[in-house]
Amino acid sequence: MFKPIHLTSGIRRMLMIAAASVAALMSLQSHAQTASTYPDKPIRLIVPYGAGGSPDVLARVIGQQIALGLNQAIVVENKPGANGSIALQYVAKAANDGYTITVADTGHLAINPALYPKLAYDPIADFVPITMATWTPLFLVVSANLPVRTLPQLLDYAKKNPGKLSYGSSGNGSPHHLATELFKSMAQIDIAHIPYKGVAESVPAILGGQIDVMFVALSSVASSIQAGKLRVIAVSSAQRSALMPDVPTVAEAGVPGYEMISRIGFLAPAGTPKDRIDRLHDEITKALANPDIVRKLPSMGMEAIASTPQAYADAIRSDKAKFQKIVSSVGIKVD
Repeated sequence: MFKPIHLTSGIRRMLMIAAASVAALMSLQSHAQTASTYPDKPIRLIVPYGAGGSPDVLARVIGQQIALGLNQAIVVENKPGANGSIALQYVAKAANDGYTITVADTGHLAINPALYPKLAYDPIADFVPITMATWTPLFLVVSANLPVRTLPQLLDYAKKNPGKLSYGSSGNGSPHHLATELFKSMAQIDIAHIPYKGVAESVPAILGGQIDVMFVALSSVASSIQAGKLRVIAVSSAQRSALMPDVPTVAEAGVPGYEMISRIGFLAPAGTPKDRIDRLHDEITKALANPDIVRKLPSMGMEAIASTPQAYADAIRSDKAKFQKIVSSVGIKVD
């Protein structure tokens, strides 16, 4: 018959420390194994746009490069609708294991929260940024029939003819709308807003003389500019764009402090492990430096702008506050 063993407090403490050490070691080994095997299945890339547009093309070409770097398939899923809310809500509720990521733009992350008080997702709380990918400046173009060739001339004409000029946008609350309202406010001019259902309608309107002025992505009007049907007089970014380096910024040409750009970046559900975010960040930034992608971006009106996750998070917060101020001050309402 065995006699019970009575452990001293010192021995019990030693055994507890040993057990804790073994558990910690096993946890570290498990974590290391998980990190080293990620990804071991396809990653879904949720795209909040319809197929065929520039943002969708961007997601797919970068997705192809990520797949090569990770040696794992990237499955692109288009979930357009509700100004991106369908896709962003879907990703916000997805498992935070690094196998579901999304692309999103300034409209989804900064403009929607200002326009829709009951948004189905929180752009800050529900996501962890991976990296910015591209930025798109908007170019200020005027009808060839308008007797202005520079931004100072436009400002002078608008002030001498208040309410006579009109501008188009792709709809209430669109980046084009907000860009022009900010411009009007800072320049203290009066230009009437005519909203359209999209760029596909607003560009023909300015070409046909129904509107006079418009902020628009270069990819939508490049051929019209080359044909002399439109004049480009400024760019909305804080610095000149490599897409048209001879075009001055709005700020340097007459409205100091003006800036308006749209960013596209990659995000994952909140709580996604940092090591997986880091892995995705490395592969996406490598893809953005790929010569083939660099050559494709200008045709889509975009420029690469890779960043750290923290820099992207800071940009989202800054843009969100900026657009909230614009929407509130102008009193913009959406249907």
